[in-house]
Amino acid sequence: MMSTVLCMSFLALVLSGGAWAFSPIGDGASTHVSITEKAVLQKVTEVCRAIAESEGRDFTPTGNSAEELVQACLGPKATGEVSAVKFKSALNEIYIQNGQVDRDFVNSPAHHFNSEAFALGRRLITDGVASIKANVQKENFQAARETLGRVLHTLQDFYSHSNWVDLGYTEPYANLIRPDLPLENLADVKTPTCSDCANGGFCSNSILPNILNEKKLTSGYMGILSSAKPKGKCSHGGAADLTSSKAPRGGISKDERRSDNVALHTAAVTVATTATLQLLDDIRGAAGDNNYLRFMGIARSSVVVFVIDTTGSMSDDILEAKRVVYEIIDSKKGTQDEPSLYILVPFNDPKFGPLIKTTNPNVMKAEIANLTAEGGGDLPEMCLSGLQLALTGAPASSNIYVFTDAVAKDIELKETIVALIRSTKSTVSFFMTNDGAGARRRRRGVESRAATFETYKDLALASGGQAIGVTKENLPQATDVIIDSSTSALVIVLQRARNPGRAETFSFLLDESLNNITIYITGNTITFTLKNPAGVTQKQNEANGELGTVQTVGNLYRVRLASNKQTGLWEISMNSNQPYTLKVTGQSTIAFIYDFVETFDGPHPGYALISGRPQAGMPAMLLVSVLGRKGPASVKVADIALVTVSGLEVVGGALEDMGNGKFLVTVTKVPAGEFVVLLNGTDVVSSTVFQRQSTTQMSVSKVTIKAVVDRSMEPGKPFTLPFTVMTDATGGSYTISARNDRDFKMNVPGSIAVTTGGNATGELTITVPANTPSGTDVTLTIEAVAPGASDSNYAVLRLSVVTKVTDFTPPQCEMVITSSVDCPADTAACSSAFWQLSANLTDGVNGTGITSLKHRQGVGSLTHTDLKQTVVAAEFNASCCSLTVELVAVDKAMNVGTCRFSIVRNAGPPSMALSLPLLVCLLVSAFFTTSFTDLLI
Repeated sequence: MMSTVLCMSFLALVLSGGAWAFSPIGDGASTHVSITEKAVLQKVTEVCRAIAESEGRDFTPTGNSAEELVQACLGPKATGEVSAVKFKSALNEIYIQNGQVDRDFVNSPAHHFNSEAFALGRRLITDGVASIKANVQKENFQAARETLGRVLHTLQDFYSHSNWVDLGYTEPYANLIRPDLPLENLADVKTPTCSDCANGGFCSNSILPNILNEKKLTSGYMGILSSAKPKGKCSHGGAADLTSSKAPRGGISKDERRSDNVALHTAAVTVATTATLQLLDDIRGAAGDNNYLRFMGIARSSVVVFVIDTTGSMSDDILEAKRVVYEIIDSKKGTQDEPSLYILVPFNDPKFGPLIKTTNPNVMKAEIANLTAEGGGDLPEMCLSGLQLALTGAPASSNIYVFTDAVAKDIELKETIVALIRSTKSTVSFFMTNDGAGARRRRRGVESRAATFETYKDLALASGGQAIGVTKENLPQATDVIIDSSTSALVIVLQRARNPGRAETFSFLLDESLNNITIYITGNTITFTLKNPAGVTQKQNEANGELGTVQTVGNLYRVRLASNKQTGLWEISMNSNQPYTLKVTGQSTIAFIYDFVETFDGPHPGYALISGRPQAGMPAMLLVSVLGRKGPASVKVADIALVTVSGLEVVGGALEDMGNGKFLVTVTKVPAGEFVVLLNGTDVVSSTVFQRQSTTQMSVSKVTIKAVVDRSMEPGKPFTLPFTVMTDATGGSYTISARNDRDFKMNVPGSIAVTTGGNATGELTITVPANTPSGTDVTLTIEAVAPGASDSNYAVLRLSVVTKVTDFTPPQCEMVITSSVDCPADTAACSSAFWQLSANLTDGVNGTGITSLKHRQGVGSLTHTDLKQTVVAAEFNASCCSLTVELVAVDKAMNVGTCRFSIVRNAGPPSMALSLPLLVCLLVSAFFTTSFTDLLI
């Protein structure tokens, strides 16, 4: 939509010819990203402040950065480090999907409100919001965020592509997002709307006077492939719009600020921002404040995910997992290290799952206590199926722990697991016990067992995790790894692997912000020497030394550095001829997140997320966001490079600083094999240099597979998804496979013929069972393998199942009576005076019924009658210290109705109780609050 020189949150990247990334061409002052960021941060601030007020505490951000907002929102609740990584990642998911509408739907009038496609554009918004609400209700937050990004693009485009602000309107068009109300006064296809711009470009006052006088709604026609448009119609305008050269020439787009439209561009930005705020407020009303913050990624960063083999020989392992969970819950309660989410996935044979997800630690205790070890007399178990559930059900960048003493029966899932690891950037660690009953049970399959345990090691390495082999007796000593990483603000300083092993010295930087620094080494017959910047050393056989403590169990060495660690350059000299891995971690709010991206052309060129592996033979491009202790201004980035974990290659990238902690990194020559991202910089707060590394290994491919999700799925109906396979290598028959984490039935072509250097399209069909709950998300992985298995790539997509909505009418609120003692003007005396509100709420005769009734923007007590009643009577009581209340009612269709009431302080003496007649307080859209009408007493 609207163009930019400044991108407040994501980037402002100049392309050749003056185009701006994630925004339309031009040189204005606002983009989709900046509009969205302003609204999102404002709404999050409102919610955090409301929660703080209800809890009786202050909300005082130290600055306006995302980091400082999260610290103010979460910090006062518990002790410890507060990381904004989840929040920044959530924002990026929204921004990227918003920008990709200009690539994926470039020629769709409905997605941009071009060509007077008002009804279709509104349908995209209302269907999208229904999907978002359903996903949030099921806690499928990532799917909801991705849909939100696309919906906001379409909503915001209405105000820059139509003549809404030309008509003099300064508030959003309420009917646009209310499907129960008609779209009024639309210019029909035969009505001329514009005059000709003689210079062929943009000109002021091109909309016909009668259109403005009659308040007729129109939008510009856009033709990328054709100049055809109805006679007399306005064009969008710009070089990419072929219709703009056909009379009437010119265009009415307000995407960018130009000399002919400065006031209109500014007005469009303002109204689009207000519309975004209103849409977000409706989602907030349906979700509730706490879930809204989780939806936006504001939650403690620690998540506990256990995938546990429940076969007969695993009773000791289950007991140890139970002990670890109990210790995490009990020891970290009340701190920032307390997990915000617990996930448990059991597996056996032939069963696996279900995935159990809860924010309640007592529920997690009960669920893991209910696990029993039984069955499993044969060799393999469904380990990778259980891991697949965990990877698709857990938030991105989670730490997942797998307990097993068995080989995997479903080894064919390995490449799907690798794709999910790369897509989610989650870390997977395996605890492999191999003695006692487990070994006796599997004695006949030793070779197969060893091969599959190597698969576990491969997956751990690919994700940045560890594969820890221990006896069942020693398992309790190994699980300290879980305690270490179940923490807030966890960062990786260094990770390397060598196979075969060799003598080598690795250096790494420790900065002042790092705490709880731990070094993990896995392997056999290893010796090592650790040296700090002052030259003090400690060897692997020194359990307690000057530098820290060394714990050895199975193939794991765990080195915990002393709290008085020195900052600067450390070294660890490794010596082994056997394979080994090295990992250095710590706690710090200095971190970075990244995505591999590719450019796209069109009217609004930009960058799009790469779902699979980056393309070989091309420069690799990354969008990197750096987080500092006090916002992005508190760090300085020196360099960003791609590094091979298992080799010596380090390839630096060219950095372009986009401002606000954002960098575009271009790496011309990508390392061969698997690589990770390494970042070096300076912490301005302490003036110490720092080093951070990503964990997920990546590689390039000459194969590309792409698919676009353009709608949600409906229970009981087949869903068809087209996809395209491209190659820069030799053509032939490419093997196609697809899997989804819900085990829904799919029809997938077994192969596709692709010409050399060409592409081919195919389609798959998913059949959604009729009893699938609305809000269910489905993670789909599609893989294409080149002839001879010489190369491959994948695409990972999230789809949503949404039941068709038929109830669009929100609950209604009627105030019955308000009584009060006049609130004193002296606020010091406010606690001694009280007021009361009584109201009736109903969802109407044909409504689906009210399911929740809460209050916000007020501190007091709310009581109400049974929500199953046709009319719900509510009563709110508060002291005169809190003068405003907003009642929020949500029905089963997740329509939101609000009623807000305010009382004013009286400078005179207290008056008698005041009685008011029956008043309608406020009706709210099925999708957002159109306005707030305060009742003042």
